[in-house]
Amino acid sequence: MINSDKIVIKDLQTALDLMMNAKYGDDYEAVVINKEAVSEDFFRLSSGLAGEILQKFVNYNMKLAVYGDYSKYTSKPLRDFILESNNGKHFFFVESQEEAIRRYNDDITEELQADS
Repeated sequence: MINSDKIVIKDLQTALDLMMNAKYGDDYEAVVINKEAVSEDFFRLSSGLAGEILQKFVNYNMKLAVYGDYSKYTSKPLRDFILESNNGKHFFFVESQEEAIRRYNDDITEELQADS
């Protein structure tokens, strides 16, 4: 769980470092981070940063939730990307930290029920 006024995910390498520390250092399966701690390049799909980062999260079977206010973004491709991501199980773009936690808890409950 990250709530920072400073940018924590600046590029692919800082995202990888964060993910590896969470997964192998702390044995977490997900990262929840506030939108302000993620570089604006991530939200410019033409930069390719979001795709690179999210692909690494998939490769390492990690989940990512970015929470915050997305109302300032008017890009249709970004809005579509957010909607599509929110329909999946690995990446969520939600308004609050509480919503991110709820989504992950719901997914864990579904997985446990499917396994039993």
